[in-house]
Formats: sequence, C-alpha cells, structure tokens
Amino acid sequence: MSYRIGIDVGGTHTDGILLDAKYQVIAETKCATTEDVSSGIYQAMREVIAKANVQRDRIGFAMLGTTHCTNAIVERKRLNSVAVIRIGAPATLAVKPLIGVPEDLREKLGKYVYIVRGGHEFDGRQMADLDEAELSRIADTLKGKVDSVAVTSVFSPVSKDHELRAAEILHEILGDQVSISLSHEIGSVGLLERENATILNAAVVNVAKTTAQGFMQALREEGIEAKVFLGQNDGTLMSVEYAMKYPILTIACGPTNSIRGASYLSGLGDALVVDVGGTTTDIGVLVNSFPRESSLAVEIGGARTNFRMPDLISIGLGGGTIIRIEEDGSFKVGPDSVGYQLTRRGLVFGGDTLTATDVAVALGKTQLGDPAKVAHLDKGVLQKVYNRIVEMVEEAIDRMKTSADPVPVILVGGGSILLPDEMKGAASVIRPEHFGVANAIGAAISQISGQVERVFSLDELGREKTLELAKQIAVDEAIAAGAEPGSIEIVDIEDVPLAYLPGNATRIRVKAAGNLSVKTEPTLSN
Repeated sequence: MSYRIGIDVGGTHTDGILLDAKYQVIAETKCATTEDVSSGIYQAMREVIAKANVQRDRIGFAMLGTTHCTNAIVERKRLNSVAVIRIGAPATLAVKPLIGVPEDLREKLGKYVYIVRGGHEFDGRQMADLDEAELSRIADTLKGKVDSVAVTSVFSPVSKDHELRAAEILHEILGDQVSISLSHEIGSVGLLERENATILNAAVVNVAKTTAQGFMQALREEGIEAKVFLGQNDGTLMSVEYAMKYPILTIACGPTNSIRGASYLSGLGDALVVDVGGTTTDIGVLVNSFPRESSLAVEIGGARTNFRMPDLISIGLGGGTIIRIEEDGSFKVGPDSVGYQLTRRGLVFGGDTLTATDVAVALGKTQLGDPAKVAHLDKGVLQKVYNRIVEMVEEAIDRMKTSADPVPVILVGGGSILLPDEMKGAASVIRPEHFGVANAIGAAISQISGQVERVFSLDELGREKTLELAKQIAVDEAIAAGAEPGSIEIVDIEDVPLAYLPGNATRIRVKAAGNLSVKTEPTLSN
C-alpha cells in the first residue's frame, strides 16, 4: 500500500495530511505558517508522519501546495537575475517591456531589456525576419550576468517559430544552466500581459527549485523516498521538473487545492466553495469537479498578467480578523487580522485583541479557548457584528453566482466554524468531515493536468482535425507534467471563433487530466 502526504501553505496555517491508497485520511495536522514558510512546511510534515505512525518506506507520494513563488514576487525577494527579450521590432518599439509594472519590481527585473527584429502578424504572417545575429550578440553580453531569460514574440500564440528559434540560440550560447521562459507556453493573446507573465515566470525559477529541493531533502531526512509533486493553480498537480519550467503556475494553488478538496470530501462536482482561513475568505466555483477559470487579466505583485488563474473572490475575513467596537456601539470588521498569532492574541486564548473567533465563541457558535474570557462582552453588539460577518460572505457568494437560483455551498477551512448552517443564496450548506484540512487533501488527491490555449487557423486542417490536434497537445502536456498516459481524459474544451481574424481563426483551450505516473522520478536537473 502506498501512502501519500499532502501539505498546503496558507497565510495563517500550514496544513498536513496523510492518506492511504484509498484516499482515506490517516492523520492530519495544523501548524502556524512561519515567516520563512519552509520551516512551517517541515514541521507539518514531521507532525503528520509522527501522528500516522506508518512505515516510512510505505509513503510513496508527497504533494506540496506552496506560496513561495507568490511571496517572492510580492516581497521582491529571492528573484532570479532576469534578461527580458521581446521579438517585435520595429512595430513595438513605442511601448517598452515592463511598462505599467511598479517601479520597485521594474528595478529588480528591468536591468537587461532588449527588443529585436521579428514577430508575426495576427494572422500568422511574418512581420519581419528574426534578427538571429542580434540575438547571438545579446546572448554573448549576458554570459555570467543572468540565470534566467524571458522571451516574448509578437503573436506567438498564433506562431511560436521565432520564440523557439530564439531559445535554440540562447541555449547554444548561454548553456542549459540558464532557464529560458517562452511566452507562448505561459500566457495567451495580449502582448504586454503575456510578456509580464513570462518575466515573472523567469523570475521565480530559483525560488521554485529551492522550495522543491528543500521539501525533498526534508522528506529524505525523515527516511522517505517519495515522488514529489507541486500544486498548480487549476486544481491539479505537476512534477518537480515541470514546476521548474513553469513555476508561475503555483501561484494561487492554495485556494484551488481547497476547491478540489471540497469537491472530493462532499462528493459534489458543481457548487460554490467558501474557504475560510485565518486572514481571508476565498470563494470559488466548482465546475465538473474543477475550479472555474478566470477570464480576466490578473495582477500579481502589481504586474498585469494574462496566464490562467482561478476565478476567485477574496475578502478580508477570517478567524483572526480584528473586530473594533466603538463606545457608541458602532463597529468595524477587519480587514486586518492577527493571522497565525490568533492563539496568542485572541481574547479566548488569553490575548488582548477582539477577533472574529472571539465573537463566535461568545455567542456560542463554536467552542474554542476559554469562553469566560469573552463573557463580559455586550451580546447585542456582538450579534450585530456576527450578522455583518455572515452578510459579507453572503454578498461574496452572490457575486460569484451566475444566476439568482440558490446553489449548494461547501464550507471548508479552519475558519469556517464561524459560519452558520444556513445562508442566503445557498440551496444547502455542507461542512464535510475533515473540512479544516481540505486544502491539504485537495493537494494529495489531485490529478496531473496539461493545458493548451492557442489561436488556430481552421482553414489549414478543418475544425475536427484542429480540435484533435489541440487535444493531443494538451495530452502531451499532461504526460510532460507527470500523468500516466493511459489514464488521461479531456476534462474541458472551449473554442471561440475570432471574427476579426482571417483564416477562420479560432481560440481553442483544452485541458487534459490523468492520474499520477508511478514512473515520475523526484529528481532535479541542474
């Protein structure tokens, strides 16, 4: 029997679970998320292994959902030394790369920026010949100065030829130790947003590598030789090698892990998921057991990007949310939180700060800490505060619904003990067993996926053959990410005709998902 460990890092808690081969929970734990993130991961891992008391050689898989890459971008720390190359002169010279990106991030990532001749038109015609000599000259000047390169060519989702040739030249001169990120593999149509996503991907390669190496080393120190996978932000997993190539896909994997865990624990494939942590509440949508994807551009660390992200609403409400009550009875709910310091600063734990958890305990909604420490508070005012907390969640639920009809709502996350069993707009409120560690369970039970989103000309192959080609590309991506070939299924397909483009152009998005491949090796290339 092969057991699997799931670890997921939240803003307040790092959760860990151990599942058996039938996905039954053997042990679970919750640790405070640490400032360096890593030590909290190792602590959760060691605790859950100790609780489970299973033979270490029977643990075959380890899954990690991490905020390392998100934190690195937001904090502007531990980023790669990046070169930015845009293939698009002379057409794109008026708008430089990193325009609109916050100045402090531009200073970090904008030291080596180049625009060379090349690129394609929206219909796939070549705009200018690729200036290979200039690319070679740039590569020579970058030797020893950068460890990651972001390459973006105009309309590369339509034609990727210039990006692929640029990568060949860069690898030839800089060597394989320098990571190359290509925009057609990361973002969709929209030059500046795709370029930003590619630059950010290039900037967090080392962070992802260090995180994976640290996790694998911690497992080895516990005597565990498990196959390691990282969570990606569509509710699926990817191998370590794949994560090194596309580390940006780990961003927002925490909420999607919770959504996948909620689906598994409740048995529902279509529902709203409300994930209440210590600091925030994330509301997402389950569609066919996977998180609904956002169709909007998303800002990460102040940079506008257009790579795939889950469709989420986050509100400043959690178990550690600070409640301020004035003398006249007026009050304010958050948005700030005591976060992982709840058990030290919350009133019921002997602290001096009134939190949302204290309100729920004082009103008898849940049992935590010492209720006597909040017995002196005015119940009338607290009831108004509690009503507002519930209203905030109900309003967010309403914003995520696509119709006025009530929908099932699944409550997960440790902070969901704050919420009642009935809410406006909810056909039913489900709080499944193990709801507090749904995120770690979602990481552990997830499949491996591959996705393609590209503009195709239907005139070349016809609609049916083009769709088959897109499906095959998605399947190949899933295999590259670590999926067992025979288990892969197409789980989502979308084609949107682009009336303003010639050649019967259509934007096609296909996602394929399959089970973990037992052949995937937990190794890192240098």
